[in-house]
Amino acid sequence: MSELLKRIDARTKLAGSNKLEMLLFSLGKDERTGREETFGINVFKVREVMRIPEITHAPDMPPSVEGMVSLRGALVPVVDLIKYVGLQNPKPPEIMVVTEYNGRTQGFLVESVDTILRIDWSAMKVPPDMLTMQMGGLITAVTELKDGRIVMMMDVEKILAETSGYADEAALASLKPLSVENRTIFFADDSMVARKQIQKTLDALGVKYVFSTNGKEAWEELLKIASRADVLNQRVYDFIQLVLTDVEMPEMDGYVLTRNIKGDPRFAGIPVIMHSSLSSDANAQLGKSVGVDDYVPKFEPHKLAGVLSRLLVAEPQ
Repeated sequence: MSELLKRIDARTKLAGSNKLEMLLFSLGKDERTGREETFGINVFKVREVMRIPEITHAPDMPPSVEGMVSLRGALVPVVDLIKYVGLQNPKPPEIMVVTEYNGRTQGFLVESVDTILRIDWSAMKVPPDMLTMQMGGLITAVTELKDGRIVMMMDVEKILAETSGYADEAALASLKPLSVENRTIFFADDSMVARKQIQKTLDALGVKYVFSTNGKEAWEELLKIASRADVLNQRVYDFIQLVLTDVEMPEMDGYVLTRNIKGDPRFAGIPVIMHSSLSSDANAQLGKSVGVDDYVPKFEPHKLAGVLSRLLVAEPQ
């Protein structure tokens, strides 16, 4: 199993190159369709892959949460992804993928793991509406492999929110409006769950916003704003005062989006915040390497509010 993860150490070289490394895995053949679907998760979020250890079952858990396992002295919740997705598969899972993101560790039970795939984000496409509806918004991007298989990238933030209640409504309710006026934020995120929380956070803070659902779309919209500003002989800053971007997005990731913004003088003075479930110090350093002004973990609305209150106050000279 460890052979699958040997290349993880080289992942820091991917920042700004629009590259993605995914661990591919299967949840088994769906009896209803006769197909064996292939899913993917960003290697940045994978801590280890192992045979399923002994699981301690607990009452009052969501149906897809099998219980807890002890890993090096820490209790880790375990989600059966086959049950979560709703596949009719008689074969029980054999492998646990231990993931770490949003500052939390959890195990995902899968039937098998395949390989680590390096791919350009431009090859990851926004899923068709039919697939989005069929999978309940669980898929954020899709790509087709040379062997004809379709790989679907899972929105693991959605899984975390729905199995742990991580999207804390109490934290959102305690936010206070910022003491800033006439400020508009442009944000980009491909996760439906993350977009909803960003919107709720900004609504609570009294900050206006516009948004896009992936990096390429965001850059195209930002270029339109810049062109409008040129025509009106105004600054881009007169239209938007801050950009908030996810890291993992189909077609163009947040690193490249940030580098594009920072490389265009028309966006001078507009801070960029990277807002990601990849919340380690190493990932924050990757963001700073492409010019972000700050790096905030997802699902921490008070931290986001603190950074916004600081960066939205001063106008560029």
